[in-house]
Amino acid sequence: MTWNVRIGINPLSWMNDDLPSLGGETPLETALREGKQIGYEGFELGNKFPKDGPGLKAKLDEFGLACVSGWYSGFLAEVPAGQTDEQSVAAEIERCRAHMSKLQYNGVKVVVYGECAGTVQGQMDTPVNRRPQFASDEAWQRYAKRLDAFGAHLIATYGIQLAYHHHMGAYVESPADVDKLMALTDPAKVFLLFDTGHAYFGGAANPTDLLKKHVSRVVHVHCKDVRTPVINLARNEQWSFLHGVLNGIYTVPGDGSIDYTTVLRTLREAGYEGWLVVEAEQDPAVAPSYEYAEKGYKTLRALVDALA
Repeated sequence: MTWNVRIGINPLSWMNDDLPSLGGETPLETALREGKQIGYEGFELGNKFPKDGPGLKAKLDEFGLACVSGWYSGFLAEVPAGQTDEQSVAAEIERCRAHMSKLQYNGVKVVVYGECAGTVQGQMDTPVNRRPQFASDEAWQRYAKRLDAFGAHLIATYGIQLAYHHHMGAYVESPADVDKLMALTDPAKVFLLFDTGHAYFGGAANPTDLLKKHVSRVVHVHCKDVRTPVINLARNEQWSFLHGVLNGIYTVPGDGSIDYTTVLRTLREAGYEGWLVVEAEQDPAVAPSYEYAEKGYKTLRALVDALA
């Protein structure tokens, strides 16, 4: 019996949103053409894609590609002064409308929710260990309730699940953070985007162990590999997230230290059906886009076929 997963890619292999100088000169069409040629079924979004639903669909249709999902920068972790929690959620609901409508138009079922309140992930000179953290259990609980409310709205209004992206430099980074978030949020309203590379860098020496704890909540998967020696250096030297990216912390599956056989077997045995997305922030001048995108695809394709 075949395994009902699809292999997609994020355009980071060709161009970087956080560091526009990386691949900034590369046309979107180059990424789409090469991704399709390699064998990818779809793309996650980046800053060069059309911003409206019909325009986005038309562009992807040119290349016979699906829209996998798209990053949404959420700001629910910190309630602005003078606002109640309910008002904060209402503001997020209003702010997300255009993005979610675009995804809905393109048949997307999950949104990549990245918490950007207080994050240091985009600051070149701020060590990643200076990330924000909740001051109390009460702060955690209030955050969870805001996420629940927002997630419920996305399902009811757009038919889209909130796939929470644990991310370096943000409030939810470490395995303990992921554990707490999953314990406090409603499993019918908030789901998990499991990112192998961020799990490892965030402290999961074996990402599969963290995955097994929460696999029932996983609705989206980012497959990025890690170069362990570079991560060790990043920790010792207290690098920023972006400094780590520039120095090659991440790479594609099959080119680093993560055991993707056990990761994918865990997903298969749990009945995961969704996208496996190659996502590896690298400098294309150092890691040529086509070569590395192809390596990531071939690695996942071979493993998926072996598990089918």
